[in-house]
Amino acid sequence: MQCILNSESTGTKKVSMMNFYAYRIMIRNNSFNHILNTRQLFHQFIVDVNAKIEAERLLYIRLNQNKLQSEEYIHLKDDVATEKNLDDIGKMVILHSTFTGSPRQMHEYTQDAMTYVRSYGRPDLFITFTCNPAWPEIKKELTHGQTSTDRHDLLARAFRQKHQKLINVLTKMDVFGETRCWMYSIEWQKRGLPAKKNLQKICRKFLFLKIS
Repeated sequence: MQCILNSESTGTKKVSMMNFYAYRIMIRNNSFNHILNTRQLFHQFIVDVNAKIEAERLLYIRLNQNKLQSEEYIHLKDDVATEKNLDDIGKMVILHSTFTGSPRQMHEYTQDAMTYVRSYGRPDLFITFTCNPAWPEIKKELTHGQTSTDRHDLLARAFRQKHQKLINVLTKMDVFGETRCWMYSIEWQKRGLPAKKNLQKICRKFLFLKIS
């Protein structure tokens, strides 16, 4: 299957660094991708690429502070109102909540989670879901001599697909009952596998004594 890099889906003529490198590490039937077969070097390549992607995003945030409405932040306005020396203030760069992993993003997620609890009460279910490196979807894509630890890209893709299926089963198929609200977080464990923690609130009264 031929994979063509274009920007039609995004509506812009520019291709982000993340989209470019996602294109570079894609599996293709009609060509051999050397990057995917270098094992430990592939790990280093992914780390370096991630650093470049974050640097690109940080540069965009620094150069587009006006678009992000950073002038509305209260601390800078207070300094100007109190007639402080503007030379001592320096040029303030606000790390916006759109940057993944930023303190503002974590704060917003925390506030959203607490709003769920305040509005609907504490969750009924705490469900954990961890990637299994022995999944057949992962093993069948490995080349000769590779192990699942050599291909974190496969681990992430397989985990995402199963994660989306699990969310559909829990929230739409209502295996535990009709869902009132739910939230989850995904992290990479130290052993190199993605894991998900899910909180779910059921509409009806959940009786834990019925759990076998």
